[in-house]
Amino acid sequence: MNAPLALTLSERASLVAKVAGQFADDVDRQGRFPQEAIDTMRAQRLLGIQIPLDLGGEAASFAQIAEICTTLGQACASSAMIFAMHHIKCSSLVEHAEGNPWQTAFMKRVASEQLLLASATTEGGIGGNLRNSICAIEVDGENCRLEKDATVISYAQYADAILITSRAHKDAAPSDQVMTVFVKGQYTLEKTQDWDTLGMRGTRSDGFIFKGEAPACQILPKPFAEIAAHSMLAASHILWSGVWYGIAVDAVVRAQSFVRAAARKSAGQMPPGALRLAEVANLLQLVRSNVVAALSAYEEAKLDGDKLSSFGFSVTMNNVKIASSETIIDIINQAMLICGIMGYKNGTPYSLGRHLRDAHSARLMISNDRILGNTSTMLLVHKLDTRLLG
Repeated sequence: MNAPLALTLSERASLVAKVAGQFADDVDRQGRFPQEAIDTMRAQRLLGIQIPLDLGGEAASFAQIAEICTTLGQACASSAMIFAMHHIKCSSLVEHAEGNPWQTAFMKRVASEQLLLASATTEGGIGGNLRNSICAIEVDGENCRLEKDATVISYAQYADAILITSRAHKDAAPSDQVMTVFVKGQYTLEKTQDWDTLGMRGTRSDGFIFKGEAPACQILPKPFAEIAAHSMLAASHILWSGVWYGIAVDAVVRAQSFVRAAARKSAGQMPPGALRLAEVANLLQLVRSNVVAALSAYEEAKLDGDKLSSFGFSVTMNNVKIASSETIIDIINQAMLICGIMGYKNGTPYSLGRHLRDAHSARLMISNDRILGNTSTMLLVHKLDTRLLG
């Protein structure tokens, strides 16, 4: 079990990516959970890397986790997204458990047993507005109970625990929310919707009626509004963008290989796609710069609760998500034009159909229209930072 730790995080991620890439097309074709990739993540002990050192983890930074998201994204977008979503939930525990004994012990389990964490924030009747809930947790003495119509729970049937949002009590306002950890065996899942989608097919984001009962100490002590603002916003938009950047990187690498092969056959003539390749490399650099800037902004803000809760920080993180999710589609479209019919066809070294379909999910994971609406409201009162450097 300790052997993988002799390797660097990058080396361990590359081993997972190699396995994920071998099964990516089959995962996509069958719409199945990428079990081989997740098993290899566990073998390489990547699921616990964010957990603090004193709890058995490796205290990996967001930058290190985002880099792994990019590595995995180049091989299998579904595997990469599952890894990202797991670590978004890890961030909620690491940043907000506040010494809670049960949650401290649970983080030790995440690291030692390589538990896979899932999220249930969407709900029938509220759409994708994760900052509102209809369902309410019921606390009865030392126990709590919850029933939720969760329209999407990614990889729910394969997770070891689900972190789920609800109103804090039956009389609470929709925005007065808490997040609770339910571990496998403490809940049941009644499937209501099947995940048969254009892309990201391996995440298995089915819908369920969730029914859970657990000790009330498994409710995170911080209000969900604070968890969302102080860790989930940045974690989601940065780690998702890392995945999307990885998808785009692989598309551009395939386009570059196509142009190089064409150049070798053209007796010194510039292949038709060469100039377009230069243009798409520019767009790829913009996405990379966007994610790197977001990481820097988060590192600067994470020790300052006021800054994390500020409109300025929210606008910055929202812009990261919007820019990354929009630009990667342009990149992959351009790569498809470079590769032509060989990119359009499945089963060639230059195939880009899976990349394009997976990339179209990016604008829908928290709808860009919803994010732009929130940003426009904040910009009514927030003064833009016009400095080049922070």
